[in-house]
Amino acid sequence: MSIQRYYFRSLGVIFYLACTLAISAQDPPNIVLIFTDDQGWNDVGCYGSEIPTPHIDRLAREGMKFEQCYAASAICTPSRFGLLTGRNPSRSHDQLLSALMFMGDEDLGIRPTETTIAALLREHADYETALIGKWHLGHGQREFLPNNHGFDFFRGHTGGCIDYFTMTYGKIPDWYHNFEHVHQDGYATELITREAVEYLKDKRDSDRPFFLYLPYNAPHFGKGYSPADDAPVNIMQPQAKDLLRVSHIKDKVRREFAAMTVNLDDGIGAILAALDETGLAGNTLVLFITDHGGDPVYGGSNIPLRGRKATLFEGGIRVPALVRWPRKIEAGVTSDQVVSTLDLFPTLSAIAGVSTQVEKLDGIDISPMIFSGKELPHRILFWELGAHAELGRAPWEALRSGDWKYVRDADGQQYLFNLRLDPNERTNVKDQKSRRLTELQGLWNTLAREYHE
Repeated sequence: MSIQRYYFRSLGVIFYLACTLAISAQDPPNIVLIFTDDQGWNDVGCYGSEIPTPHIDRLAREGMKFEQCYAASAICTPSRFGLLTGRNPSRSHDQLLSALMFMGDEDLGIRPTETTIAALLREHADYETALIGKWHLGHGQREFLPNNHGFDFFRGHTGGCIDYFTMTYGKIPDWYHNFEHVHQDGYATELITREAVEYLKDKRDSDRPFFLYLPYNAPHFGKGYSPADDAPVNIMQPQAKDLLRVSHIKDKVRREFAAMTVNLDDGIGAILAALDETGLAGNTLVLFITDHGGDPVYGGSNIPLRGRKATLFEGGIRVPALVRWPRKIEAGVTSDQVVSTLDLFPTLSAIAGVSTQVEKLDGIDISPMIFSGKELPHRILFWELGAHAELGRAPWEALRSGDWKYVRDADGQQYLFNLRLDPNERTNVKDQKSRRLTELQGLWNTLAREYHE
C-alpha cells in the first residue's frame, strides 16, 4: 500500500472513530421506527409515485434515502420477525413463514427465546419502549403479545389486518391496550397516529430515551365481514374525505389505495410535527420503511420493478426506506449501497451504545455508512417463502451476492440477473452465465441448511 493511500485510509478510520465517539459520548437518541404495510416501491412520492406523500418525502429531504434496501421477506409476518430480531425469518423454527397469516390459531407466535430490538434497548440501554399499531407475530395466548417481547406499552392489533372502522377481524375483536381487548371508536390509521402523538407529548420532559415502533396497518386492505357468506372478507376501506383528495386517479382500486395512503401520510406528518413541537426532533432518529412490495390486486404498485408482494423478484422485496437524525445524518443524501431490514437490530444497538447480546444475527451495523459514507462489505442476502396451501402459494427462493441475484419462482423456473446492469430484472442470463447460476444455487442451499438447523 502506498504512503498516500495509507494516509487517506488512516484519516478515514480516524474520522469514523471520532464520529462514533461523539455519538456515544452524548445521550443515546430517541428512536421512532415507522413500518408501513403493503406500500410498494411506486407508492411513495419521493420514489416516483403519483400518490402525494409530502410528509414522507420530507424525511428524504431532511435525511438519507436508500435505493437498495431489502425487506427480510416478501410477506408480512416473516418481514416483521426479521426487522425486530435481526435474524433471517428462516431461523424462526415456528412456522412464522406461513401459519400466522390467519387469525384463529392460538398456538403460534414468536418464541420467548427470541430477543427483539425493543427488549435489548429496554434491558441494556434503559429505553422506554412502545408499540402502537400492527403486531402480527402471534395472537391469542398472552405469551405471544408484545408486552412479553420487550414492549412496555402496546396499543393496536395482533392479526394481519383489521376492519378500519370496527377494529375487528371479521367479527373477532382485535384491538388491544397491553394485554386487554379494548373498544375504541375511530379510523384505525388515525387512532394509531393519535396514540403516537400523545405518547410523544408525554415524553417531552422524560429523562429516559424511548423506542417507539409504529407499524401502521395502512395502506393494507381491511378485513370486513360478509353476512351473506358469514365470513371475513378483504376490502379496501378509504374514508370519503380522502377519496376526494385523490380523485385524479382513475382506476378505482388504485384510487382507494391512494386515499388510504394519503391518510397514512397525514399521520406521519402529525408525528413529525409532534417531534418538532416537543423539542424532541433534534435527538430523535426517525426511520421510515415498508414491510415488502405492494400488491397490485389491492392497488399497490412496484413499477418499474418486476414482481409484487409474495414474490422474490425485486418488486416483492426491495422497499422504500428513509432515515433522519438532524445534525447527525446529512440532509438530502441518497445511498445506493445494499442494506437490509435485518441490519436494523445491530445498527440501533450500536447507536444506543450496547452490544447486541444475540448470537446468529444476520444483519450488520450500517451506522458507519449512514454517518460517514463508509463502504459496506460485500453482501449476501438470502430469502425463501414457504408453501401456503390456503393462499395457494408455492415455495420461492432467492439470493443476492454482490451484483448477482438468483431466483427460483413458484413454478420452479430459475433466473439469474445482474442487478447493476439490469435492476428491473428484464433479462434472465442463466444460460449465458451457467457457472454463476450454479455458484449462487449452491450458496443458497448452504445457507438454507444453516438457517434450518
